[in-house]
Amino acid sequence: MLVLAQIMSGAGLTAGITVGALLAEEMLGSTGLAGVPSALFTSGAALGALGIGRLCTRWGRRPGLALGYATGAFGSVGVVVAAATGSVALLLPALVVYGMGTATGLMARYAGADLASPARRGRAVSAVLFATTLGAVTGPVLVTPAGEVAHSWGVPRLAGPFLLAAAAFAATAVVIACLLRPDPLRLAQERAVRAAGAPDGGADTSTGKESDGGTSAPRAGTVPPAGRHDVAVGTTVMVLTQVVMIGIMTMTPVHMLAHGHTAQAAGLVISLHVGAMFLPSPLTGLLVDRIGGRRVAGASGPLLLAAGAVAALSPAGSAPALGAALVLLGLGWNFGLISGT
Repeated sequence: MLVLAQIMSGAGLTAGITVGALLAEEMLGSTGLAGVPSALFTSGAALGALGIGRLCTRWGRRPGLALGYATGAFGSVGVVVAAATGSVALLLPALVVYGMGTATGLMARYAGADLASPARRGRAVSAVLFATTLGAVTGPVLVTPAGEVAHSWGVPRLAGPFLLAAAAFAATAVVIACLLRPDPLRLAQERAVRAAGAPDGGADTSTGKESDGGTSAPRAGTVPPAGRHDVAVGTTVMVLTQVVMIGIMTMTPVHMLAHGHTAQAAGLVISLHVGAMFLPSPLTGLLVDRIGGRRVAGASGPLLLAAGAVAALSPAGSAPALGAALVLLGLGWNFGLISGT
């Protein structure tokens, strides 16, 4: 169910990436303000992560993720209404609310690790991220068709992808709310309580499985809890990779349209970028499990550096060169996100 939900929500995840800057440039009348949507929906993602995380801790993954996706759908509708009415005052808060949906899509990766054994957590996280690929790559390609649908309804074309996001997030909320059973976090918590109360730890230590033949679960005492230093290192890795990725990715569509490329060409470059963000996940998760997260995090640095250099030095008229830069950018982000997680 997590995989199905990620496939559906992936299209909503990339709406803001692909046209958010262009919509802001059109409505605010300034290229200098084109980065505002990214700042707003990233801020919304941060606020959403805090709220959704607390809700998941208290009630489980199902209500937390379902509410997060529903909130993202509500924000997407708000962006469409703002574009249709030309209301900047509505656009700005709507982008913040939309960001909560994008946060939910990324937070779902932790649900993949709830029931994973310690030795397979990297691969569990990466499997959920990998499932995002289909929707995330398809979303930017549908920019033009979604824009035509929006135009036929009397809505600006650039708002079309947010119509797609509203439908994708709403459908994902329904899938999670109805079909994610049993709740993975609640089940993991119940198993941990049983294991802690059992004389032998509640698990067969030779196999890592519960003694009643249940699925693999983390064994009490085999992996120490992450200390503050570990949390700081993982967080710093994710912050740095996000700064570089957002900075280059946000301005790429604006840069391309300013130099004569079409919105379809910009959407294709973003699709390649999003593919590189998620497609390598199985390999990255395997590397994290085999050689450790710190080495994989270290490898993300040269990839992000190369992405910035290629993007800066590419001829403005060369879509292939920009595409190559964005692929390197996505791969570096993938290494940093999974190792940091």
